[in-house]
Amino acid sequence: MYKLILKYACAILMVGSIGITAKAQDLIYSQFYNAPVYLNPALNGEFEGDIRFNMIYRSQWTKVRGALDSYTFSVDYQLPAFGGGIGLILNKSTEGTAYLSKLNVASVFSYSVQLNSESRLSFGLQAGMINSRVDESRLLFSDQLDNQGIIPGATSSASILSNNNRSFFDAAAGINLVAGNFMIGGSAQHINRPDESLTGQVSKLPMRYGIHTSYLISLDRYGEELPAIIPSLVVYRQDQYNSISAGFQFKTSSINLGLWYRGNGSQNDAIVFSVIFDLFKNSGSSNKVRLGVSHDATTSKLNYTTTGGTTEAAVVYETEIPGRAEARYIRERNNSFNRCYKFY
Repeated sequence: MYKLILKYACAILMVGSIGITAKAQDLIYSQFYNAPVYLNPALNGEFEGDIRFNMIYRSQWTKVRGALDSYTFSVDYQLPAFGGGIGLILNKSTEGTAYLSKLNVASVFSYSVQLNSESRLSFGLQAGMINSRVDESRLLFSDQLDNQGIIPGATSSASILSNNNRSFFDAAAGINLVAGNFMIGGSAQHINRPDESLTGQVSKLPMRYGIHTSYLISLDRYGEELPAIIPSLVVYRQDQYNSISAGFQFKTSSINLGLWYRGNGSQNDAIVFSVIFDLFKNSGSSNKVRLGVSHDATTSKLNYTTTGGTTEAAVVYETEIPGRAEARYIRERNNSFNRCYKFY
């Protein structure tokens, strides 16, 4: 009985901390290259076709009840004559068996400048709304418990939230440089520091800074791009939290194998394994279907046996739109040197 009460007390305290002392930490995808717009708004519109659809799902700590599930969907459309692209991104996450859910919908705009025959600089802006919601019907309070456990049909007079549903404006920006076989980019999320509190007390959403860099090393003796080894580094900082992912991909025209380490600089977090298949892709078309799966083997103090690790699945679809001959000509001319998508 004591353990039961303790369990629900912890749940109450977790939700009660929202907007008081807790600082939100954004989700981090292990397959960051399969969520390019989430990684950096400047990567919006950076692909081979006319339009691209991305969807990625993350199930964190599969053995832990009430763990974090996350979804991201994005669609972006190239505007080659303008030198950029427009897009839409949707992020959804649930925490603690749906005690807390967040939905972010934003529009994305990007613009690129060709610096020389081998370099391209891209800029991205993102603006939208975030909705945070707590389902109080899933919470239990002390007046719903007795010595026997949960009182059937009991309702509580307690409330810890002044508003269980809050929406607010959110903005982000990014920049990315491709120079030959080298790419580096940076982004800043929540640059307006919105108040996300559900309790009435001010709680500013911390900015999330990100830096990512990759280098393409061709293994083809005849000078072709693929197969290649692509080492990469991705660093995030949000409030006092750090995340560092370092590893590499072995990439061919049809398969991509990845091995990554993630930690925070002082503690280990996970070893990540990924497998990606690029289907229906050929030199005469920009149509492509990409299927990716990855698994995080927990290496922190929580250990793999306790958490069951984390699994991600991703689907990407790129295609051409009939009747865009002029746009296709401009795009193919711009694709004569390495672009962002060559690194993932």
